[in-house]
Amino acid sequence: MAEFDILIRGGTLTDGRVADIGTRGDRIAAVGDLAGSTAGRVIEAAGDLVSPPFVDPHFHLDATLSYGTPRINASGTLLEGIALWGELKAQATVEEMVDRALSYCDWAVSMGLLAIRSHVDTCDDALKGVEALLHVRDRVKPWLDLQLVAFPQDGFFRDPTAQANTIRALDMGVEVVGGIPHFERSMEEGRASVRALCEIAAERGLLVDMHCDETDDPLSRHIETLAFETQRLGLQGRVAGSHLTSMHSMDNYYVSKLLPLMAEAGLAAIPNPLINIVLQGRHDTYPKRRGLTRVKEMQAHGITVGWGQDCVRDPWYSLGTADMLDVAFMGLHVAQMTAPEEMRRCFEMVTVENARILHLEGYGLHEGALASLVVLDAGDPVEAIRLRPDRLAVIAKGRVVAEKARNDSRLALDGRPASVRRRHRPRAAG
Repeated sequence: MAEFDILIRGGTLTDGRVADIGTRGDRIAAVGDLAGSTAGRVIEAAGDLVSPPFVDPHFHLDATLSYGTPRINASGTLLEGIALWGELKAQATVEEMVDRALSYCDWAVSMGLLAIRSHVDTCDDALKGVEALLHVRDRVKPWLDLQLVAFPQDGFFRDPTAQANTIRALDMGVEVVGGIPHFERSMEEGRASVRALCEIAAERGLLVDMHCDETDDPLSRHIETLAFETQRLGLQGRVAGSHLTSMHSMDNYYVSKLLPLMAEAGLAAIPNPLINIVLQGRHDTYPKRRGLTRVKEMQAHGITVGWGQDCVRDPWYSLGTADMLDVAFMGLHVAQMTAPEEMRRCFEMVTVENARILHLEGYGLHEGALASLVVLDAGDPVEAIRLRPDRLAVIAKGRVVAEKARNDSRLALDGRPASVRRRHRPRAAG
């Protein structure tokens, strides 16, 4: 009879199997039929979905939860958001950034989001955001993996401080190289920034995650340069292009050339559906473009694609709850991924696919993996996207860090049940 620290009994895994999971220390010790085992803590999943934790590959922790300070983005555009962020970062303090970021991490943990890649602005001689998020990274490390991207928000060449300060940020311990080529003064400077930043990553052995072609302009084609530099420098499998919204406006012939180049270079793509559909198409009348990149087409070419959150309550986005299932829900709709296998893939795009993009070690629900998982009030991944359900239990590195009681709605209807739960399984045919 085995003894575990935590035993989750009778959960439905994301592949449909019903199994028990036993943990010891910070690792999963066993998965299967663990009848007769004992544990210091037993969680009765009883058919509830048990998933590895949610992962967000694209976020901005330095700006989060700042909505309305110093003002609201009146136009709702990306460019006004960038200008507003410039005003905000000039007056923000390290302490205030730490407080906002830690509050968001609390939200994230409550939603089973246990790994985040956050871009941090390096166009600031004081590097307040870098100092703040390095502190937050250390503070949350026991329960949340925070990966930081050195991000020259105002342009690597466009901003006079960006080049030196991006290097300073990497020297301070930021572990991913970022960029924003479409925001440089010219297409040529954009291409040069991709080249220079990829060379920095290659020299230092770092990953790359670049805001790339976040525009409605079909001639913004820096993703092509990113694929080329990835090949030239041997960075295959270590580079991601975020947003890629210009691709929704490109002609199909060019895209037919571009997608094989991206696949050959081993690029990953990170669309951010909540933010992309809000910020893009603002200059359109009708038809109005929605700004989401070509998700299904990239996946058909074997390109790894993961959904990102991007923003919550900040200069660019007024809503958000740290729920990656909200992101998957919106992405499913905008990308029209409604076939059963496509809906399941949307769940994978906020779990295993994003973990792959972040190069997370020990991720999953297998023996030897980190004991980090989520119990959801749903029966399978598609139902989880439909309901965006309560997280009944969140376990991070062998410790229960969040719990919520099941909360069925009570009814007072003649001749009907006393309570209702919106979980639903279709009747078998025949």
